[in-house]
Amino acid sequence: MISVFENRAPKVFFILGFLICFSLISVRVVGQVSPAVSACDATKDRKVVHYGFCNASLGRDARVADLVRRLTLQEKILNIVNGAGNISRLGIPKYEWWSEALHGVSNVGPGTNFSSLVPGATSFPQVILTAASFNTSLFEAIGKVVSTEARAMYNVGLAGLTFWSPNVNIFRDPRWGRGQETPGEDPLLSSKYGSSYVKGLQQTDDNADPSRLKVAACCKHYTAYDLDNWKGVDRYHFNAVVTQQDMDDTFDPPFKSCVIDGNVASVMCSYNQVNGKPTCADPHRLAGVIRGQWKLNGYIVSDCDSVEVFFDDQHYTKTPEQAAAKAILAGLDLNCGSFLGQHTAAAVKKGLLKESDIDNAITNNFATLMRLGFFDGDPRKQPYGKLGPKDVCTAENQELARDAARQGIVLLKNTAGSLPLSPAAIKTLAVIGPNANVTKTMIGNYEGIPCKYTTPLQGLTASVATKYLPGCSNVTCGNAQVKEAKKLAATADATVLVMGIDQSLERESFDRVDLRLPGQQPLLIKEVAKVAKGPVILVIMSGGGFDISFAKHNDQVASILWVGYPGEAGGAAIADVIFGYYNPSGRLPMTWYPQSYLDKVPMTNMNMRPDPPKGYPGRTYRFYTGETIYSFGHGLSYSKFSHKIVKAPQTVSIPLDDDHVCRHLLDCNSVEAVEQLCKKSVTFDIHLRVQNKARHGGSHSVLLFVTPPSVHNSPRKHLIGFEKISLKGKSGTLMRFKVDVCKDLSVVDELGRRKIALGQYVLHVGNFKHTLSLRI
Repeated sequence: MISVFENRAPKVFFILGFLICFSLISVRVVGQVSPAVSACDATKDRKVVHYGFCNASLGRDARVADLVRRLTLQEKILNIVNGAGNISRLGIPKYEWWSEALHGVSNVGPGTNFSSLVPGATSFPQVILTAASFNTSLFEAIGKVVSTEARAMYNVGLAGLTFWSPNVNIFRDPRWGRGQETPGEDPLLSSKYGSSYVKGLQQTDDNADPSRLKVAACCKHYTAYDLDNWKGVDRYHFNAVVTQQDMDDTFDPPFKSCVIDGNVASVMCSYNQVNGKPTCADPHRLAGVIRGQWKLNGYIVSDCDSVEVFFDDQHYTKTPEQAAAKAILAGLDLNCGSFLGQHTAAAVKKGLLKESDIDNAITNNFATLMRLGFFDGDPRKQPYGKLGPKDVCTAENQELARDAARQGIVLLKNTAGSLPLSPAAIKTLAVIGPNANVTKTMIGNYEGIPCKYTTPLQGLTASVATKYLPGCSNVTCGNAQVKEAKKLAATADATVLVMGIDQSLERESFDRVDLRLPGQQPLLIKEVAKVAKGPVILVIMSGGGFDISFAKHNDQVASILWVGYPGEAGGAAIADVIFGYYNPSGRLPMTWYPQSYLDKVPMTNMNMRPDPPKGYPGRTYRFYTGETIYSFGHGLSYSKFSHKIVKAPQTVSIPLDDDHVCRHLLDCNSVEAVEQLCKKSVTFDIHLRVQNKARHGGSHSVLLFVTPPSVHNSPRKHLIGFEKISLKGKSGTLMRFKVDVCKDLSVVDELGRRKIALGQYVLHVGNFKHTLSLRI
């Protein structure tokens, strides 16, 4: 169905209305189940034993080459679109490349369905909340569960093996409707999330053959894609004007890490243009950077219909055949959509493409399927062949979903220790708000059908008696039930207000234009806080941040929690934190800006760095110079943690050759981080003592930042390491960060070259700072 193509929401989509179409996607369930599709199954077709591509004893390259040489041009073209056609004469069934697994196996995309056999899959928190855990082992653990459930569904014909997740775009602007899908605004956190989740999805359990894939992941959307539809500017027509400096130090690092550190099997190019060129038609970015510099071992896929977009909407070429040729020659291997299927043969006939160009594309596609075992015969006899419905929605998987939500929830404010609440002391709890008893809201977008739901109201009611009032008919809150809410709060021992937004106000193809809570939500919060008998706990459910300064500075609002979109077990996790069964440890993965930020920063301005003469304050904690509501990395705990650097160098020397130009210049402020220098591996250790001074035990995310010398418009500070630890009450531990000068302390100069700045650096851990000097 074209109206649900992966990130292409066609014009029809908007005419029908988002909510109708989205609802149809979410409940697509099939009644019939087919066995897993695979090629080279000799039990079904004896002649396949004579094909070289079915001979598992041959090398993978030889098998792929044998297959490609057997195909006609039309058969080749069948295999450069997501709905790959069957080649019955060779025993190759049709294959649907498009499946999604952003935070659980999803039925957004035609490759995956649910049925009475597998009615749902574990739905983890939306990515932005999982990222708030700052826990790489959690990122990978979720990936492992998702890939196990995906393989189990593949074995009963309900899913494919290629999943177009994760989304590692930088959450550059707080208004972006898809920021919820990303790991946030920091390149290092996004890189660690992307590579860790990819490893969880892709790596086989024994990892004996690193080239073998459990499922194939895809990092998207390359690159500088973070605007969907803002004030009449949409992603299909937007030209992102990006400096080389911003590209290399902000937008590209997560994709580079996906490929180099995660060994991801695919990268998806985006709809937008970058500096006047569609990303899916850019040979420098696709063939040059992704496959050339980073050495992608896999395939490059277009965002859905994006080849059609750069022809029809961007008018980048005069004919559809030229568009097809541009995409394939740029390095595109697979088209999500039908455009290449319709126009590639004509492009060859007109001499715009050679058949060998198509051979290059399908070679990458077939090699990926080979790595997945698609050409190894009966899936039941292959690794993971025994997985099935019993392995989906297990108790362990559902508990991990609950724990992931707990780890990500961020305690923004806690006046005089108002939280945790004591279940024994609460006789009646008022639960108010449009998100207090929601289900589907909790799982965000690119969702599947969850195993089950636990709403916030259900989670809280499991521990204490509650009285519930929605407060608003929906999150737009045009007419709040202020009088009824005040009456309820005035008699309750405590009040929990569950506010925020949902997909009606932030989503794909819909960016926000306001950072305030919608409608009468602020009025409802303030009026309830005035009369409440007990402490008022404000819970914000959302992907992006808000200007909630009215609540932050209101003493009558005792505590504030941000819970993202917390997944199927979100309500239980929220209750775990509120009642102190779990000590919160989440940290914000993005800056929360004031409403006034929107007046200074148009969403179309891609510049990360500030421009004071023009009143432009910059973007993200790395460059932004203005006031914040809450900063990146902010997050409180029921414990009190202290940090102290107990061992770190005061001076670090960089070994340069005697004839290096900087040895003869008095004003040399940086040296180029070239391969020859970085091979010398200049590293040093930072030893920290972290202490929990409270009686509450709990987890704690230790974030290590550095402020480099002020050269090359370097960041004000940037994250160079993080680790999640667990400490009992009144205990401490020693931990170590290894700092690689080339990798961690280098900055990108104005021309996109990586440099090591000379001079004074400041390391930050919590409130503790340490100064060191880097010199030659």
